[in-house]
Amino acid sequence: MVILSKGDHVWLEPETKGEFNVAIGGRVKFTQSGKIQVIDDDGKEVWLDGKTQIKHMHPTSVEGIEDMIGLGDLNEAGILRNLFTRYMENLIYTFTGSILVAVNPYQVLPIYTSEQIKLYSDRKIGELPPHVFAIADNSYYNMKRYRHDQCIIISGESGAGKTESTKLILQFLAAVSGHHSWIAQQILEANPIMEAFEMPRPLEMTILVDLKSRIVNQAHDERNYHIFYCMLAGLSADERKQLDLKDATHYYYLTQGGDINVEQRDGGKEFADIRSAMKVLTFSDAEKSGKYSKFCLFYFILEI
Repeated sequence: MVILSKGDHVWLEPETKGEFNVAIGGRVKFTQSGKIQVIDDDGKEVWLDGKTQIKHMHPTSVEGIEDMIGLGDLNEAGILRNLFTRYMENLIYTFTGSILVAVNPYQVLPIYTSEQIKLYSDRKIGELPPHVFAIADNSYYNMKRYRHDQCIIISGESGAGKTESTKLILQFLAAVSGHHSWIAQQILEANPIMEAFEMPRPLEMTILVDLKSRIVNQAHDERNYHIFYCMLAGLSADERKQLDLKDATHYYYLTQGGDINVEQRDGGKEFADIRSAMKVLTFSDAEKSGKYSKFCLFYFILEI
């Protein structure tokens, strides 16, 4: 029999069994005469009786820890709650030994400054809070120490932040090595082009997804691929006239989802970034003009 008091943290078993159903954390709000009131992590009020299976939460799962190897509840529920607890405090990085788990915050966090690069240089993993710079520094240190090539594996679902993590690692390595190589610069500059060609706007979030059907069919609040919007926003009036292009609102296959504007996105600036990236990637003027012409053909074909 588990003895509970007000304020205790517990694990509640899922109401239904299933592959993706796991225990959820909760806090005891009231106990009396065998009745227990618990507020779970979703804010839901749950009443339990003495027959309900309930388990105390380990102290390490209550506030969350930086390295999940130290979790007392080292199971799926414990890992998920630890990541959730830290995420709610804008702590998006968590170690599992020498592995870094990153949760995409879908916002810009001020944790990638030059000061942070200096802070994480020449430090052992675990000496400072979890950070992608810690992984980059560990790889750089081992390369210098053992004189061997190093490999950092970045895996995750679409939209998890793999491309952004790659950019940050390259940023760190370029800074600490003192050699901002042309190849590294080209890799970094390729990102605006990748995003423009691969990022439609799904409902509620903007993530990297390869959805070919989005070209001819968008649901409510969805957009087509960004390149089609930012090109029209970024071309000068003379360029649009020369290519016989109109405003994005004129094209049916760019407006099916309704409002074509995306918060915190500037199509004109993004197209300027794409042009800059093309220059770094050694696109010739003829090649750039050829790309623009091909997209013009897309606009014309879809309007037939």
